[in-house]
Amino acid sequence: MTSEVITNRVGGVLTITIARPDKKNALTNAMYGALADAIDSAASDREIRVILFQGEGDSFTAGNDIGEFAAQAAGSGPAERHVFRFLDSLARTSIPVVAAVQGKAVGVGTTMLLHCDYVILTEDAQLITPFINLALVPEAASSYLLPLRIGHARAFEMFAFGDPLPAATALAWGIANRVVPNAELQSEARRAAERIAAKPHGSMTAMKQLMRDVAKLASQMDAERAIFTKRLESDEAREAFTAFAEKRQPDFTKIQMR
Repeated sequence: MTSEVITNRVGGVLTITIARPDKKNALTNAMYGALADAIDSAASDREIRVILFQGEGDSFTAGNDIGEFAAQAAGSGPAERHVFRFLDSLARTSIPVVAAVQGKAVGVGTTMLLHCDYVILTEDAQLITPFINLALVPEAASSYLLPLRIGHARAFEMFAFGDPLPAATALAWGIANRVVPNAELQSEARRAAERIAAKPHGSMTAMKQLMRDVAKLASQMDAERAIFTKRLESDEAREAFTAFAEKRQPDFTKIQMR
């Protein structure tokens, strides 16, 4: 377990904290591995009735570490990408999942919320899905779940433009359950998690399983994964990450489609 992912169990609630605030909680491959391990361990612990995700500092997470994306686009990077294991574990768990989100939730920071059962945002929270801007495609079965949740037109806009979605809009569109002042986020999330933990656990997990088509989610993630991996190796992705490193706007107009 990396020091940048902290777990703590109090009662029936397992709190998983993304703790890399100096980098806006950007997620490395090792951190994804630790997140997956925490979810998998919870599945075999009969005392854990709720998983609560939170982030340290002023952001929930800046999403995938851009440096690792750039390395993969350049043809290097880790042999095993633990992000896929994390998303699979999150999609498959029958344990109720609560998320406490402050500041920016970028990329996977937004798409993972579609697998959470109760989401609380701070008033300054912003949900950002920049996949197309990085010449990639959505992941975490979000290409299926987001249109299902908010409709095709809104989902297309979020993915195509990648503009920040304010907390109030996310609440109105049904991506979140509540919006609270920043100072109340952790206490409200804890209160919600404890209320869920006090319910009949067998009924709660059975309900969650009935509400989710895990086979469909797994199939969609497999399809996304294949295209995502191919897009990472594309000329467009190399241009996107080079432009990011050089602090300029990317120019995709001269790239020939293969």
